[in-house]
Amino acid sequence: MSDIRYPQRKSPRLQGYDYTQSGAYFVTICTHKRAHWFGHITGGLMMLPPMGQIAADCWAAIPDHFDVVELDVAVVMPNHVHGIIVLTGGGAALGTIVGTYKAAVTRLIRRECSAPPDTVWHTRYYDHIIRNERALERIRKYIIYNPARWQADRLYTP
Repeated sequence: MSDIRYPQRKSPRLQGYDYTQSGAYFVTICTHKRAHWFGHITGGLMMLPPMGQIAADCWAAIPDHFDVVELDVAVVMPNHVHGIIVLTGGGAALGTIVGTYKAAVTRLIRRECSAPPDTVWHTRYYDHIIRNERALERIRKYIIYNPARWQADRLYTP
């Protein structure tokens, strides 16, 4: 057996920050290899096939499983999901919420869709702590208008 040691990946989370504390978080979760599992954009509108509808429905159900979560705006895109999660009290970590969401989507896709992908999600996710109302409004607009600006999106792949 090889004794090769790989460098430890640096966590994308803010070091020392308590991700269970109340606040708003902008979350982006990408599909594995940015595959277009969740639909396509037509005329600036997102069209959801079954896999995309599962992703949307599971997102909407997050507060049913975590009573400290409120959802703000969200959008399912062809190869990622953007959303704002608001934690209203301690007890649930952002990573746990995102991990539970990803697992639920994967489980339902495997159960309900013909020819499901082997791997649905990229292993990590992006988060941004929303620190004030101005940032919240800017991020809301970004999410809402994301389908209309799909080809200019940094996550766009043809």
